[in-house]
Amino acid sequence: MKPLIKSIFLLALLEILILVAGFFIVSNFNISLTYNEIGIASAVFTLITLLILIFFFRGQGREPASQTLHSFVVVSIKFLAELLFAFFWFFIAKKTGLSSVILFFVLYLTFTLFSVMVILKTLKSKSL
Repeated sequence: MKPLIKSIFLLALLEILILVAGFFIVSNFNISLTYNEIGIASAVFTLITLLILIFFFRGQGREPASQTLHSFVVVSIKFLAELLFAFFWFFIAKKTGLSSVILFFVLYLTFTLFSVMVILKTLKSKSL
């Protein structure tokens, strides 16, 4: 359970860093983003990543045949959840301005890289 707690702590630090950087960018530069947009988007990505990490580490405690399935399901669910969020962000909320699109993809890449790094670090010491 220790790697999960460490990963959650690092995820919380990443979220705080993103919120502080977002506050700095919104207050010092003239862009069409609001702090609420940054907060909502980063909170949704944090929630998705948190759920993915919980399911991934839960699957690592299972027998080896089940670990592979859990890893593939986790990556698939992550992709589908972020695709669903992209649908809501761009088509339902009408966030189609250049700054909103850039914000979405920067946050998507940040949280995807974080989750991939955690998963690869875990699998590096424990093979499927």
